[in-house]
Order: sequence, then C-alpha cells, then structure tokens
Amino acid sequence: MSLHENESTTELRCALTGRPLTPEEAYWAPPLITARQLITAFFKTLFTNPAVLGAIFLSELPDVPYAPEARPLLARRRSVEQAKLLSLLLVIAVVVVGLIFWLVG
Repeated sequence: MSLHENESTTELRCALTGRPLTPEEAYWAPPLITARQLITAFFKTLFTNPAVLGAIFLSELPDVPYAPEARPLLARRRSVEQAKLLSLLLVIAVVVVGLIFWLVG
C-alpha cells in the first residue's frame, strides 16, 4: 500500500489552501518549506544535535496533497522562498568577503 492509498481513507485537504480534496484530484508534491523554517531548523539542529544535521536536510520528505488549481501558487511561493534564501546567502557572502578584505587590507 502506498502513501497515497493510505491517505484515501482520511479527509484530504490542500496543504496550501486548505480546500477539501478527493484522492483522484489531489496533486501530490513535497511540502512547501519556507526560508525561515529552513534556517530555524538548521540552527536548532546545529546547537542541539549537530550529528543529525545531514540526515535531516538530505532525507526525502513525504508528499502532501495540493489542489490542482494551487499549482501555480505553489510554484510562485517556492520561487519566492528560493529567492529569499539565495539573497540571504549572497548577503552573508558579501559580509564575509568584506570582512576578509578589511582584515587583510
């Protein structure tokens, strides 16, 4: 029995909109993880149990149901979260490079 078949016995709701779904119309995809959730999980794990950091971030997440009409919204939200994370990483890189030049120069 797959995960999707197991879910058909309970009421399905879109993970993004909350709309009730039938198993036939559900679009299954990994859950939306925000940049804030990712950063929070990273630092909590780093300070509480750093040995499992790789396992947490490299493990596969179970798919969750989405309404078919939520696909464009989900794609936009994923793109926004990726842009936030990339922006944060670029800011950190600029600060580190700036500090290196300041200390060396």
